[in-house]
Amino acid sequence: MRGVQGAPSWVSLIVRDLAEAERFYHGLLGWEFEQGPERLGPFVYAVVDGRRVAGISEVGDLGFGTGWTTFFGVGDAHESARRIADRGGTIGVGPVAIDAGRIVVARDPDGASFGLWQGSADLPEDSTALAGVPAWIELRTVDPFKTALFYGEVLDWDPELSHRTEVVWEHERVVLRIDDHSIAAIGGPETSPAPATPGPPPAWRVFFATPDLPRALARAVELGGTVVVPSTPTPYGPVAQLQDSSGARLCLIQPPSAS
Repeated sequence: MRGVQGAPSWVSLIVRDLAEAERFYHGLLGWEFEQGPERLGPFVYAVVDGRRVAGISEVGDLGFGTGWTTFFGVGDAHESARRIADRGGTIGVGPVAIDAGRIVVARDPDGASFGLWQGSADLPEDSTALAGVPAWIELRTVDPFKTALFYGEVLDWDPELSHRTEVVWEHERVVLRIDDHSIAAIGGPETSPAPATPGPPPAWRVFFATPDLPRALARAVELGGTVVVPSTPTPYGPVAQLQDSSGARLCLIQPPSAS
């Protein structure tokens, strides 16, 4: 959905060891890699079937947190950053100019990290079912309705502003729909896998498509990852949550049409 304002437009991983990340994600998702621009350190694009689907940056000890970040498309990064601050969010980086436009990295009022991207690129509308491609984005947080209002005001999730955008209540979640396709959701907090321990803090989770979830989970463990939440059925296909070999969290989903 790149180029659609308010929609998830890009995902990026910050790591301490780029070579290790390449080893893990090539083995798990079959990614190939292209060298990208180096502003803060080594950077590569993850490539699936000739398409750039994600970025991976190595930042060393510059004080950046590691992990996956979801970027939403916006028309004006400065205006959207102002809206974040006005509504109780926090700006961590930007707006700053990059080769592909302008970006902002921020936290919502409950502490979940996310990004804004003012730029343009083309991604075929049917590509999210391809194995290894980001297929679903979901925020688990304390109050989905309050949080949906925050993102809706920041990102213009208003059908009167864009006939392509719709926000609905679907399968116990607030769901963002673009062109009648459900592409992202905001749901209640994640539960802890261990009894009597608090669940993880609010966070956007990136779900990558796989044609065979049990096989992918076994492969993730072989590569040094950890299964945090085992395969669970959902209306969008079975899902599972992992930590990669460096500790970053990601999710896998087996969409009905993944191939």
